[in-house]
Amino acid sequence: MKRHEFLRGLHKAVANRNYLEIGVNDGRSLTLSRVPSIAIDPAFKVTSEIRCDVHLAKATSDAFFERPDPLAHLKGGRHPLRNMARGRHPLAHWRRTTLDLSFIDGMHLFEYALRDFINVERHSDWSSVIVFDDMLPRNVDEAARDRHTGAWTGDVYKIIEILSRYRPDLATVLVDTQPTGQLVVFGADPGNTVLKDKYEEIMAEYDVPDPQKVPEAVLDRVRAVRPEDLLGADFWHPLTRARNRGLSRSRGWEPLRTAVNQLAPPA
Repeated sequence: MKRHEFLRGLHKAVANRNYLEIGVNDGRSLTLSRVPSIAIDPAFKVTSEIRCDVHLAKATSDAFFERPDPLAHLKGGRHPLRNMARGRHPLAHWRRTTLDLSFIDGMHLFEYALRDFINVERHSDWSSVIVFDDMLPRNVDEAARDRHTGAWTGDVYKIIEILSRYRPDLATVLVDTQPTGQLVVFGADPGNTVLKDKYEEIMAEYDVPDPQKVPEAVLDRVRAVRPEDLLGADFWHPLTRARNRGLSRSRGWEPLRTAVNQLAPPA
């Protein structure tokens, strides 16, 4: 299954109410969205018809998330300052906007992908679904930090090990999509600051010169599940129902984590 076919199925499975995408390029993945969306890219060149209510942000993702209210375009909340302008109590009719589905496909270097995850997680919760692209390079050349091939994943595959080591509280599923695989992350915790706190430590260990030492398990896709198996999993309906009911993390997360780990056990 190719990545866009998988993403189309994921939009259906998640039944997401909103969507955020980092790395727009020509807009092919953005065409799959039918809900209020935010798409971020400093140099997008959209050539496909977009069929959703979208805010196209021409900015780096780091700069975008520094904005005072980066998710203002999405439905689900009113900004306190706007309420004040209308003479209302600043917290009246306001609730936090939470991302349902996010797709990270920006700069193909692990530190950019890591910062993107940190920023996205701050606006997510346990029922959110976060997807990384290009997690399974097919060879060492394709995984180089310094691009010298046509197809290029860069070293974002390191996110797999980083999340496993620093965020074992998350549940992750590697997906064997073509051409270069994806990683789906469940259980986001906006209050968790481990990755931000350990960022310099992570950089010191993982920022190494080419050629990259790509694990054989990554190259051979040892832990990757069939995309059909993930899309057909039994936990999607309970997940969306719990999310739409506003079920708390304490009540909803552990059953989901158990179900995801049954599909793709932790390394």
